Amino acid sequence: MRQAPRSQSLTSPAWSPMTEAQGGGPAQASAAIGPSDEQWIAACRRAVEVQRRIFEEHRTIAQRTRYEDVGAGGDRTLTIDRLCEDAVFAELETLHQEGHSFTAVSEERGSVTFGDGDSRLRVLIDPIDGSLNARRTIPLHSLSVAVADGDSMDDVTFGYVYEFGASEEFVATIDGDALLGDRPLEVATGEGLEVIALEATKPERVLKAAELLQGRTYRIRVPGSIAVALCYVAAGRYDGMITTRNARSVDAAAGQLIARCAGAALEFAGGGLADAPLDLAARYDVAAARTAEDLRVLREAQEAVHA
Repeated sequence: MRQAPRSQSLTSPAWSPMTEAQGGGPAQASAAIGPSDEQWIAACRRAVEVQRRIFEEHRTIAQRTRYEDVGAGGDRTLTIDRLCEDAVFAELETLHQEGHSFTAVSEERGSVTFGDGDSRLRVLIDPIDGSLNARRTIPLHSLSVAVADGDSMDDVTFGYVYEFGASEEFVATIDGDALLGDRPLEVATGEGLEVIALEATKPERVLKAAELLQGRTYRIRVPGSIAVALCYVAAGRYDGMITTRNARSVDAAAGQLIARCAGAALEFAGGGLADAPLDLAARYDVAAARTAEDLRVLREAQEAVHA
């Protein structure tokens, strides 16, 4: 079992529940540390089922190309984005009604506090990672949900990504395996870049990256979802991935935990996990690969895009 390196988990002393001697019973203790991994998974799965119905009710490109206002993440909000986000927030409200406090950070609504504003628990949500794919009825798009007990990528303890095209569920917990369904994931063995993914791509950015990668990678893929690209590195489908435009925390928070729990090396804007904040205003390059040497090559390509 590969475990992701980090400085603190939900069961560390800073988050230990009150004992009954301190006046807190089991219910208070549970609320103090937040929902269990099993509760998060169940909530995500219920949201997925609602989202399935939303996509079924909005089958055509025309039906999916209906916009509302600009979301907190800075992009125009599709109606399907808002509906899918509503499905997740309904589950968050249920968890809050059960006594849990946390702050949700979502692409559309921004930061929303449930209960105790002093809670360190963060929930990072991208209701549709790959909105352009979803709008154009391209199957590859995902729900991404991450939970953190602090303010940086290093503090993420739970990651959930559901890819709707292949109906695949990726889950990781800080103290356990990265899983595809019930199968443990591990990055591809060996070294070298046979297949990589580029994300957040425009032609001019692809050209700059491709020039540096010429002769150093065999094939390039553009899946259209940062969360899925990271999961595919975890699954050994890709040997690495980079963004060619700065990403938001909600795009990468869940996928990066899944990738590193599977053994991948990662960087955020050339820094470590603790250097990547979780607030919605933050932007950074994301890079992941199966080895540190492969990551170095991909970072060179990423830096060439911005040169």
